[in-house]
Amino acid sequence: MFLRLLTVPVKSIQGVNSTAAVKLARLGIQNVRDLLLHYPRDWEDREKPVPINGFKNSKVCTVVTVLARDWIRYGAKRTLKVYVEDESARAALICYNRPWLGKLLVPGEKFMLWGSFNYRYGEIQSGYFEVEHVGSETNNIKNSLGNIVPVYPLTTGLSQSQLRNFTSRALKQYAQNIEDELPPEIIERDSLLSKSLAIKSIHYPASWEELEKAKKTLIYEELFYLEMMVGKRALERRGVKRHSVSEKNIENEKYTPLQTRLLERLPFSLTAGQEEAVAEINRDMTAQAPMARLLQGDVGSGKTLVSFLAALRAVEDGAQAAIMAPTELLARQHAENAARLLEPLGTRIAFLTGNIKAAGRKELLKNLLMGTIDIVVGTHALFSKDVEYKNLKLVVIDEQHRFGVTQRSLIMSKGGNPSLLMMSATPIPRTLALTIFGDMDVSVIKDMPPGRKPVKTHLAKESSEKRVYEFIHRELEKGRQTYFVYPLIEGGEELKDAVSMAEKLAKEVFPKFKTALIHSKIPEEKKRQTMDDFRKGEIKILAATSVVEVGVDVPNAVCMVIEHAERFGLSALHQLRGRVGRGQEQSYCFLVYSDELTEEGKKRLMVMLENSDGFVIAEEDLKLRGPGQFAGTEQSGYLVLGIANPVRDAEELVRAREDAFSILESDPNLLLENHRVIARVLQEAPPFSEVAL
Repeated sequence: MFLRLLTVPVKSIQGVNSTAAVKLARLGIQNVRDLLLHYPRDWEDREKPVPINGFKNSKVCTVVTVLARDWIRYGAKRTLKVYVEDESARAALICYNRPWLGKLLVPGEKFMLWGSFNYRYGEIQSGYFEVEHVGSETNNIKNSLGNIVPVYPLTTGLSQSQLRNFTSRALKQYAQNIEDELPPEIIERDSLLSKSLAIKSIHYPASWEELEKAKKTLIYEELFYLEMMVGKRALERRGVKRHSVSEKNIENEKYTPLQTRLLERLPFSLTAGQEEAVAEINRDMTAQAPMARLLQGDVGSGKTLVSFLAALRAVEDGAQAAIMAPTELLARQHAENAARLLEPLGTRIAFLTGNIKAAGRKELLKNLLMGTIDIVVGTHALFSKDVEYKNLKLVVIDEQHRFGVTQRSLIMSKGGNPSLLMMSATPIPRTLALTIFGDMDVSVIKDMPPGRKPVKTHLAKESSEKRVYEFIHRELEKGRQTYFVYPLIEGGEELKDAVSMAEKLAKEVFPKFKTALIHSKIPEEKKRQTMDDFRKGEIKILAATSVVEVGVDVPNAVCMVIEHAERFGLSALHQLRGRVGRGQEQSYCFLVYSDELTEEGKKRLMVMLENSDGFVIAEEDLKLRGPGQFAGTEQSGYLVLGIANPVRDAEELVRAREDAFSILESDPNLLLENHRVIARVLQEAPPFSEVAL
């Protein structure tokens, strides 16, 4: 990370003028450190020359002489065409959107040429090539024939050769300021490179073997410091304690009196997974340090009931619990269920959202402050400035991935360091659990309540949709209900949208059955009424956006049709599929996709067809979308890693975690001499929330 010495502006590098600095800023490059951490996206093998006439077997890598230039037309635009030759053949370079090459490629001059060529229109041509003037300034690190050359992510107006020159000069000017940031014993143990050599070799490796060593060194260092930050936060939260997402042998604690009374009133027994989760939570809530636990469980596994039992534990300790949901629809459903299950036990329940009218809100806030409300359920309104609690001991955050870091910290600040239970029906793959939630204990409910039939999933082309409608019609005739989900609310030109399709379903496709529309822009009261009518069976067809992705529970709804399924992430598709299959009848999910869907797109949907396990789907989703996108656009402060990937580099992640936690357990404040560098890097690093949640 070498933060201190390399934060000088990028303009300090020879050749970087104001214009170049503006272009570099578009890539997030403000200083020398940013430039050296702008890693190549690929490397090209230019160690062996390949003449023009060898273009069929490999990319050309040769020295050419410019013969002549011409301007040709492709549509309305004029495009530069340059003729070149080497000792083997002649070729034409088509300079798409690169008119500036006209000033560089002067007839008679020699250039290093590298690119992919084809035989077209009676000549050897290339539109994808790079050139470098043979007479241009040479640096201490050569970047032409005979080397492995970096290929960088670019922006408009910056060429590969420019960026190579900038990084080459930056290394020449500042390489001596790059110091090791990993403990020497780790570098020696794993045969890693020094930081200075690793940075040099990631840009300009002397060999492919050296490149792999540089990658290994930098990947490990990133993951090591990520886990050091995770570990530091774990220590701050509850002292020196080893954390792991591995299985634990935990002896079930007996239920409290209130918990026992609730369980006696239920017409079913807890699953083994629920029992274990409750035992873990009870144990945590009797410990000296506040609980910090992630509760994972697939759609319909019974996480909400576990959270109610946790809330009862807080109430029995004479304290309050707050349960926060991402939408008013889900919060209201939780509040209704809490009132039905918990109020008969003498527990006082309240519901708080931003839509509560002023008079009722004032009385509710007064009761919260006085402690006459035991459990409050709501949305982000729970952490509004005017909301105060008498003794908040437990915060439950449902669908945690829909809340940002700031929102979570605000609700946590309302109590005197309350316990935290975060719940996710989008299973977090183990690699992310080790990073994002690495300072928390993890409970997993892997089993499902008995009697649930697996949802049958079908893929359907858009052109075959009529057959889907016919199937849905037969289910509606049996008295069942169905969802239709669309990627847009309205105004779709290429894609179907919920507003126009709700009208079409009602008037043209299913005129005999009542259809309703629900999406995020509909007023909450109307949304609530629509959902109530759908639950009662008065509405048979619900056209919606992904607003119904979480929390909606209608056992009689047995069909889920997701239009333009390729536009949704796999985890979102799994969540939507989880809205059906909640009753005793067989349920179905239809993933309708575009007729022009690519093979890669079909492969993604096949994951849904072949898997019903949310954890398997989450792992596949992570592989396809990457850690930075896993939680969707509402996530704040997700992973910011330069070269490491928690999925690809899972083994390094586990080893880095072991090393980081071992150091922190032996020296929590990093006071030992050989840990001073670690302490400095952590102090100079960005805030934790910018690195991981």
